[in-house]
Amino acid sequence: MEKEKSNRYVTLLLTLILSMVVGAIFMWLVGYHPLDAYVQLFKGAFIGKVNLGTTLQKFVPILLTGLGFAVAAKVDCFNAGIEGELYLGAMAAAWAGHYVTFLPGILHILFCFLVAMVVGALWAAIPAILKVKWNVNEICVCILSTYVAKYFCSWLCNGPLTAGSGIPQTPNITDDAVLPKILAPSQANFGLFIAIAIIFFIGWMIYKSAVGMKFQMVGLNKKNAEYLGINVKKVVIQGMMVSGALGGIAGAIEVMGAYGYFLDNFSLNIANDGMLASLIVWNDILLVPVMSLFVAALKAGALSMERFAGVPRSIVDTITAVFIIFATMETLFQVSKGRFAGWKQKKQGNSKSEGGKSI
Repeated sequence: MEKEKSNRYVTLLLTLILSMVVGAIFMWLVGYHPLDAYVQLFKGAFIGKVNLGTTLQKFVPILLTGLGFAVAAKVDCFNAGIEGELYLGAMAAAWAGHYVTFLPGILHILFCFLVAMVVGALWAAIPAILKVKWNVNEICVCILSTYVAKYFCSWLCNGPLTAGSGIPQTPNITDDAVLPKILAPSQANFGLFIAIAIIFFIGWMIYKSAVGMKFQMVGLNKKNAEYLGINVKKVVIQGMMVSGALGGIAGAIEVMGAYGYFLDNFSLNIANDGMLASLIVWNDILLVPVMSLFVAALKAGALSMERFAGVPRSIVDTITAVFIIFATMETLFQVSKGRFAGWKQKKQGNSKSEGGKSI
């Protein structure tokens, strides 16, 4: 097991290097200077308070949605609806942050997070219940429910919960519910530390707790888990609800830390980026933060690369796509390795037979 994990880490590193090389070749072929582009990409992502803060601000929701997707994968579910859970969590936090005014300070912040988690968890429970009760494909339900969630939130911020300013947004949350900013004047906020704490909690829950062991057993072999007395249906629903809660937290941090209100269509496929980050690293909880930071850096540095090196941001999407392609080739590498081992064994056998004839 340890050897397999170390091989995955090496594969991920080599895949990262190879995708960057292919991206450089592509830029060179279309007339751009690859080294200058990558230097500007790095500067735009990490050099300066605003640039670093933008990367960290993008990193948090990508990380949390990636973790949420990975948790759902542990119970053999494909939570393609985590974008909807992010939207509903954000709307719930915006409502609680503005209309609930009787709670002071930290209690108000905790209440906003609690409401966002509950809403996200309940929304994720819908496809899980349909899956375990009637064997409905959770991917289809998740995709369709995401549209419902996004349009519902759009209706709320344009109608019953609108700020009335002509902009499709909710009223500002109260000062008590705002997360402190870091690295001003960027949008980076205290949500970063909350996300880091969640990383450790999810890692402990999955790999050290009894609940996490049940998640993994159900994900690996449902029939064996049932034989051992585990309520598989209950565990699947629990896993999806944890996943949805993480999506809700991501939305709450965007509202309470970055914007201060819910803005219609504020998410430019944030949760999809989180899903990609998790899929690329085979839903490995320990590697999701690394890949999430890489994706966030690409997103944040793309503007600087376009402005100072003249390379369009679509190149960043190309690099990401190439990275995904190479990451999915892990099985091909294993097959090639197996063929090589078989060829080597066959050659050794032929050598021994030839040696016997000579004697």
